[in-house]
Amino acid sequence: MTIKVGDKVPSVTLRHLTAEGPKEITTDELFGGKKVVLFAVPGAYTRTCSQRHLPSYVGNAAQLKAKGVDTIACVAVNDAFVMGAWGKEHQADKIMMLGDGNADFVRAIGLELDRIKEGMGVRSQRYAMLVENGVVKALNVEKPGEYAVSSAEAMLEKL
Repeated sequence: MTIKVGDKVPSVTLRHLTAEGPKEITTDELFGGKKVVLFAVPGAYTRTCSQRHLPSYVGNAAQLKAKGVDTIACVAVNDAFVMGAWGKEHQADKIMMLGDGNADFVRAIGLELDRIKEGMGVRSQRYAMLVENGVVKALNVEKPGEYAVSSAEAMLEKL
């Protein structure tokens, strides 16, 4: 079942890279008591993700924070090391780069994307969601191959 507006985000553990190495963070910790914009990409270093999606959030981080967003996070079915390196390359220091290496989170919310035939395994669909205190307030899922509704600009219009 796919997550929808009004649903509570399921409890799953994700990982992010810190100065001390990979650190676990649960979705309860990430979303609890906060206003969070989470956007997902099919994969770090992929074309649209690197050229448009992540840069839209890097470039609009201050505007999102000015609208009351506590945390901006990017998640992909990659490990914390890949997400950390990708974020560093894009100067995404204001974005929490989260690894969902085993696709546990994306499966729990029902937004997985089968890219096995392309040699990429199970990935995430491209989407953005606004979560307040663990509850989905907005969810913008892209049609396959498209990029528009999950951009930072589209999220700013929702806030």
